[in-house]
Parts: sequence; C-alpha cells; structure tokens
Amino acid sequence: MYDIIGDIHGYHSLLLKMLKKMGYEKKGLSYHHPERKVIFTGDYINRGPQIKDSVRLIRNMVEQGDAQAILGNHELNAILYFTLDKSGKYFYKHLARYKLPMMKTLNEYASEPEEWKETIRWFRTLPFFLDLGTLRIVHGSWNDEHIETILRFMNGEQKIKKSFLKAYIQIPLLNKAVNEIIRGLEFNLPKDLIIKDQKGISRRSFRIRWWESTGRKTFSDLSFGNRFLLPAYTIPPEILPEVRPYPVGLPPVFFGHYCLEKGHLLVQDNLCCVDRCVTRSQTLTAYRWSGEKKLDPGNMVYI
Repeated sequence: MYDIIGDIHGYHSLLLKMLKKMGYEKKGLSYHHPERKVIFTGDYINRGPQIKDSVRLIRNMVEQGDAQAILGNHELNAILYFTLDKSGKYFYKHLARYKLPMMKTLNEYASEPEEWKETIRWFRTLPFFLDLGTLRIVHGSWNDEHIETILRFMNGEQKIKKSFLKAYIQIPLLNKAVNEIIRGLEFNLPKDLIIKDQKGISRRSFRIRWWESTGRKTFSDLSFGNRFLLPAYTIPPEILPEVRPYPVGLPPVFFGHYCLEKGHLLVQDNLCCVDRCVTRSQTLTAYRWSGEKKLDPGNMVYI
C-alpha cells in the first residue's frame, strides 16, 4: 500500500516529521516502512529552506526501494535550463524568468556543482506519471491520449533523452501533452477580459478543473487553484476549452501542483490533490491509500 506525499519544495524538516508520523523509520540513508511505500508527486526543489537535503532524502528512498517519485514542473524546468543539446546549446535560454524561480536551489548547490549536475541527471530518470493499475499518480492532470503521446516519444527509454527534449521543444503535439500532464490545464482568457490579481498584475490565463465537462460553467466555476477572482458569468460556448472528463469509475488519481492553500483536496471520489501549498500554509500533505476505490478524507495526513 502507498502513502502519497504532495509538493515538498525543500521542506525537509516537515518531510521527516511526516515520515515519522506515518510509521517510517530511518534505515541507512532512507526511511523504511515494513508494509507501505511512499510515492512523491513532484516539485522537490525551489522555494523552501532545505532543498538539497530534501532531494537527497527523496532520491535515497527511491534508490533503496522505499519510494517512487515522478517529475514536477519545477524539475522539468531545471532539466531544460541546465541540459545542453548536441550542438552545445541549452534547451531553455538563460533568461531571468527561468532563472529567478531557481535561485534558492542554485544557492544551496553553489558549493557542490557536481552534485547539482548529478541531480539533474537523476531528474531525467524520473517518469512523468505512474499508472499502477488500481492507482494513478501525475503532477498536473491525467489524460490518456497525452500519456500515449509521451510513451510513443519516449520509445521505451527509462530516461528522458536529449532527443525527447528536442522533440518537446519543437513538436506542438508532444509539447502540449507534456505541459498538460505536468502543469495541468490552463484556459487563455479572451483578449477583451482583463483580470488582475491582488498585486495588480494582469492575468491572461487561469488553471481549470481538468476532470469536469466545461459546458455551461462560469469562469469562476471552471477555476481551480488560482489566487485571483474570476467573474461569475457563463463562458461563451465558442471559446470553451476542450476537456476530457475523468469519470468516477476510473482508478483514483493523486496529483499535486495546484497549491490549494484553501478548499477541498478530495475534489471527486477518485481524485485527490495532495498539495496544501506548503510554501504558504507551512503544511505538508499526504494521503494513506490502502486500495480503496472511493477516497476517504479521513486518510489525509497533515504536518
């Protein structure tokens, strides 16, 4: 059985408390449970105070067989920013907008550049998702067609090769598949609709409820995990985004990414967001899954 832990973002001390609360005991460089394993849902770096220690522990647990881990969008961004293509160019241009979110991580690894290079290589071995049959794990949103696209381009490889990264940059079909799997679905606002957040910054898109039909919803109804208000009027049908609903009868999906400081984390009987926005709430979140098809709020764990 599995304990699914949401976005950690360098909060190593909270992770240790979470593991101990759930009955994991230190074994060498890992933490072990005699009957259960951890699944980490991505976003291990950036923002928090103990990034390097967090990554080391997660990696040790994975390598010792005590956990599994998938990629988050923060790890993918780091891969793209620090990996050179065959011509010696970075996949992401070294622009401030890419570098600024990673500054805490880079500062922690500044004295150990070789460990950071090895960490990037390890990130490239992590999968974009896990489908365990009766249980599914993804960082942003689940979509069977996107998963088939990713698997086709991975071509059976257990590591993200440079050819895959090149295809991700150049091929819209793969770019969309990866982005929606790892970042969730976003809806671009009409040009004549201006939305500003609490800081007065204009927002041109917003995250949406990827598991529900979009028909006859207001902008507010469709919103999920956004920290700015959206208007409560019905979205014109001609601009509705395409969403493939995730029916209740399918296997449970656990995901992170959305930084839900408030609101319900069990958003459907078979869907759970395990991201209580640790950087804002100082709360790490997990779900203890024991095979149930209908998820139980009593199985949530908070530190």
